Amino acid sequence: MTTFGFGRELVDYAEGPWIYLRDGRRVLDFSGGVGVLNHGHNHPRILAARKAFAERRRMEVHKAFFSPYLAALSHNIAQVLPGDLNISYFPNSGAEAVEGAIKMAYKFHNGKRNTIMRADISFHGKTLGAGSLTGSSENAFRFPGLPGQVIYPYGDMAALRAAVDQARTSDGQCDVYAILVEPFSASSLRAWPEQSLRELRKLCTEKNIVLIFDEIYTGWGKTGSLFYFMRYEGLVPDILAYSKSLGGGKASISGYTAREPIFRKAYDRLTDVILHSTTYYGFGEETATAIEAVNVVVEEDFPARARAIESVLRPGLERIAKSYPDVITAVQGTGALFGVFLAGGPRLLDLAGKLAPGFSKDPQFRTKVITLSVIANLYREHGIMTYYSPNVENPLMVAPTLVADPEDIEYFLESLDATLAKGMPRLLTAFVKEKVGSRW
Repeated sequence: MTTFGFGRELVDYAEGPWIYLRDGRRVLDFSGGVGVLNHGHNHPRILAARKAFAERRRMEVHKAFFSPYLAALSHNIAQVLPGDLNISYFPNSGAEAVEGAIKMAYKFHNGKRNTIMRADISFHGKTLGAGSLTGSSENAFRFPGLPGQVIYPYGDMAALRAAVDQARTSDGQCDVYAILVEPFSASSLRAWPEQSLRELRKLCTEKNIVLIFDEIYTGWGKTGSLFYFMRYEGLVPDILAYSKSLGGGKASISGYTAREPIFRKAYDRLTDVILHSTTYYGFGEETATAIEAVNVVVEEDFPARARAIESVLRPGLERIAKSYPDVITAVQGTGALFGVFLAGGPRLLDLAGKLAPGFSKDPQFRTKVITLSVIANLYREHGIMTYYSPNVENPLMVAPTLVADPEDIEYFLESLDATLAKGMPRLLTAFVKEKVGSRW
């Protein structure tokens, strides 16, 4: 991010969708905190909840005492999730939530199955376990990871079914203990078709495979429903992992919620109760914050806010795409999470990519530089902060907070139009000059 100057400028304060710099400028945050800021910066209800917790000197965490905050958060999440998704655990990060979900799935089968399946394009975290299940170009260096992985093409139910059929134990039984799925891939802007998700649910039920949905980025209203999978009535995973906006933009907290039969079989006995634990599990101020964050999501109807943003953003982006067909190859997304796929630029970029240190083998060098030049201009000329996805096709990400006003969306669209109107040669020249001048 320091490529664009973000890391070299000091922030005075932030509020709603805006960041106010110490030099007097303000920046419209269209990064949405990469999923963290559905509530925007410093939502007043979130601040009030944390202040009340501190003023009352509530106990943070103690293993020997019952936590009403932990119980309330677990209860409330069970109320808003479908089916019997009602047993929750609350670590700190999304990667930890994925790790915990995988451990529960493995323990559910008591170690008798050894295969886990994940998509070829995916992002599940950067710990050793979750990182090894991440199919992203960010993983340029391969660390040791979970054994027994089988990779399937994202959203390809026929290929996945075939892979499950091939994964057998020595006695011919199914060897798959879990299938890890992002119903909507926030890094590639792709989605599973509804029918395929329903077929997947049926397959997992038939084969007794634990179905894990990762909605760490897409949860809490971002895509126009509370969670993306909830737009499909009756579709329920065995375990749901989430994080990001659960903390209301102020707390580091994640969660995974299991169907009760999955939890009971995996851990519901005294000999197994501490097979999975963390020091900061259910930390008091974090859970109190998350309770209020969920309350705000429900009471202020964040899914409806995301749909309202989409009603302005989608037609605006599609209109701009038609105006610049040589630059924009596609617009994809839903709710308040969109990607603009950019192309073009002189062929000289390909040669530059081959000569640039560290980029000689990067097939996406051209796309990255083009997208970076647009991001830099939006920030420098219009005071708008965006980012690009480092996974798959590297789209320009358009992911405003859910407290952004229609006027904010319109301002972004006008600014993107004005940026692209300069022409790619001018944008690239300005970007390169700026980077050379700052000894990038």
